[in-house]
Amino acid sequence: MRTAKYLGCILAVLSLAACGYKLRGTGNLRDVLPANVKKISVQFKNLTTRFELDKILAQAVIGEFVTRGTEIVSDPAAADATLAGDVAVFNASPAAFSAGKGAADRYTITVVTRIELKEARTKAMIYSNPAFPYTEDYEVPQGTDFDSVQTEAIKKIAVKFARQLVITILEGF
Repeated sequence: MRTAKYLGCILAVLSLAACGYKLRGTGNLRDVLPANVKKISVQFKNLTTRFELDKILAQAVIGEFVTRGTEIVSDPAAADATLAGDVAVFNASPAAFSAGKGAADRYTITVVTRIELKEARTKAMIYSNPAFPYTEDYEVPQGTDFDSVQTEAIKKIAVKFARQLVITILEGF
C-alpha cells in the first residue's frame, strides 16, 4: 500500500514536469519560426518627432535576437524573414514631481509600434501586432532635468522594449 502511494506521487511529479510548462521568455525562436527562417532583417521606421528613435529601437531588437542565436542581416533581400516596425507613438509625460521645486523627477515614457514579422519568400505573417505598446517609468537624477538625460533613458528603455517584443513573439501572443 505504501509503495503504491510513493508510486502515485512519483507519477504525479513526472506528469507535471512533462506538461510542457516553461518559464516566460525562455522559449527558443527555432520553435516559433518556420524551419526555413535562419536569417532575419530588422527594419524600423520612425513616424514620431523623436530623433532617431527608430534606430535606437532597431539596434536593441537586433541585439535581443542576436542574444537568442538568430542571424541578422541588413539587406531584406538576403533575409528569410523581415521584422518591420513603425514607431507610431513616443510620449514622455511627467509622473512625479520634486517637493517644493515643481520640477518632474520621474517621467513615464510610452512607445507604441506596429510590428510585422513576415516570411520573405511567401510573405506569410509569422507575427503581427498593429499597436505593440511599451511603457516604462524613468527616474531623473536629482540636479538634472529630463531633457539632458532623455537620450540615455530612451536607450535603456529600448533594451527592455526589445526584450518584451522578442518574448511576445516567442510566446506567440
